[in-house]
Amino acid sequence: MAAPAPTGTGINTQAIVTFFASKIAPILLAVLGVIFIGRAGRGEISKVLTSSAIAIVGLAFIAGAATLFFVGDYLIKLFFT
Repeated sequence: MAAPAPTGTGINTQAIVTFFASKIAPILLAVLGVIFIGRAGRGEISKVLTSSAIAIVGLAFIAGAATLFFVGDYLIKLFFT
């Protein structure tokens, strides 16, 4: 008797991305917020502004990577199917 064919044994990347976006990212943003508020309370406004700008640029890179992930998937399907 033949063994059954394997069915979908790949990694569920959509679930991983959803998990990070819904569980991990808000916690990291909350930690950054607490750090920024703590620095602002000590009068380090220039450091807060610099850190905030870096965090915003980082979020833009993450959003760009996510967009590239989905657009790339669409382009691959468009060209190779």
